[in-house]
Amino acid sequence: MAPLGDLAGQGWAQVGALCLAFVLSAVIGLEREVRLKSAGLRTHTLVGFAAALMMLVSKYGFYDVLGKNVALDPSRVAAQIVSGIGFIGAGLIFVRGDAVRGLTTAAAIWLTAGVGMAAGAGLWLLAIVVTVGYFATVFVLTPLADRLPRSKYAPSRLQLTYLDGRGVLRLALAECTHRGFGVDELSVDQRHEERSPATVSLWLTVHGAGSITELTTALSEIDGVLAVVSRDANTVVR
Repeated sequence: MAPLGDLAGQGWAQVGALCLAFVLSAVIGLEREVRLKSAGLRTHTLVGFAAALMMLVSKYGFYDVLGKNVALDPSRVAAQIVSGIGFIGAGLIFVRGDAVRGLTTAAAIWLTAGVGMAAGAGLWLLAIVVTVGYFATVFVLTPLADRLPRSKYAPSRLQLTYLDGRGVLRLALAECTHRGFGVDELSVDQRHEERSPATVSLWLTVHGAGSITELTTALSEIDGVLAVVSRDANTVVR
C-alpha cells in the first residue's frame, strides 16, 4: 500500500483541509449550541466537514477518468453544495403567526457550508477570516442592532402566562396602553383549566415607541402573572 503522501488527492494537505473545516465548523456550532438553537454543535460540524469532503472529491476524485475526451468542471459540485444546503436551512425556519424564527441559524448553516468549501478548496485563509467574521457579526453587530432606535411600527410578540379568573388580562392590556403600546393581535396558546389554580398562556402582538424591556418588566410585576416571554429579545421575565 502506498504511503499517505503518495496517494493522489489523499495527502496530508487534504487531511489538513478536512481538520481545518472540522475545527472551524465546530467553533461556529458551539456558539449555536450555547444559545440553545435548533441546529447546534453536531449539525454545524457535520455540514462544514461534509462540504469540505465534497470539495476535495470534486477536485481530486476523478483524476483516474480524465482523458483526451473527458473534461471535468469541479465548480459544479460547489454549486450543488450551495443548492443542497438550502434544504437544511429551509427546515430550520418556521413561522408562527407573524413571527419568523430560525433565520439566523439557517444563515449560519449556509455560512458553515461555505467555510467547509473554502477549507476543502485549500483557501484556508478565507475560511478563517469568514469564521472570524461570523463571530464579529454575532457578538458585535447583534448588541449594536439592539441599541438602534426602534420604529413604533415594528411589532413585538409577547407570551403572557397568568392565573385565570383574576382579571390579569385586563390589567395587562391597560398596562400596554399606559406605556404607549397598541395591541394588534391576541391569541390563546394554552389554557389549563384542570389545574388548581387554572392558568392561561396567550400571545400578544404589540407595537409602540416605548421600551419593550420595560413593558415586559411591568407586566411581570402584575399580581397573578407567572411569566412574560419577549420573543424579539429572546428573554424571559418571571
